[in-house]
Amino acid sequence: MAHRSWCAEHPGNPSNERLEFLGDAVLGWVIADRVYREHQELAEGKLTDLRKSVVNATALAERARAIELGPCLLLGKGERAAGGNDKPSILSDAFEAVIGAVYLDGGVVAASALIHRLFADLLDRAVAQLGRLDFKTMLQELTARMYEMAPTYLVVDTGPEHEKTFTATVLVAGEAIGVGVGRSKKLAEQAAAATAYDHLIANVAEASTPDA
Repeated sequence: MAHRSWCAEHPGNPSNERLEFLGDAVLGWVIADRVYREHQELAEGKLTDLRKSVVNATALAERARAIELGPCLLLGKGERAAGGNDKPSILSDAFEAVIGAVYLDGGVVAASALIHRLFADLLDRAVAQLGRLDFKTMLQELTARMYEMAPTYLVVDTGPEHEKTFTATVLVAGEAIGVGVGRSKKLAEQAAAATAYDHLIANVAEASTPDA
């Protein structure tokens, strides 16, 4: 649970970064193994899309919030004051560290059981949406119909050069309607576009529903 900002204030204590490294590898392998075995009809490219749709910072942060991981994190004073226990990048890294710890403690069986339990619904949702995983294209087509204009993306990155986290914000008509986080600019933009697309579709549905 120890973030590097806490370790900087408490010298001699290791951060969760090594466990994060291990958990990232275990998570990727377990998800890849599952989609390979369960979806023999899918080509390599679609399998990759399916894995990326759940193994990304946005999805991991969502799972971290579901198990209330944020309040358990040890953060430096500045990071905690800045709301670090709800930052997607910190939550996703901590979640991977938990997976790494479970793997070391209980082995492949325990880690696989945890991952399958926490990611089953995300995988089912991703499979249902597999044909529409290019959310940037879908959002562009939707905003062209609704606003006669294309969305724009603002992307910022944080972290060291070898381990950057990207945060993308989608703007439509000058209004921010979606935010996404990813290990690359492309993944962050796709995550943001997915959020924005669902937001617009929900608003359309709400507007078309007659008042009770």
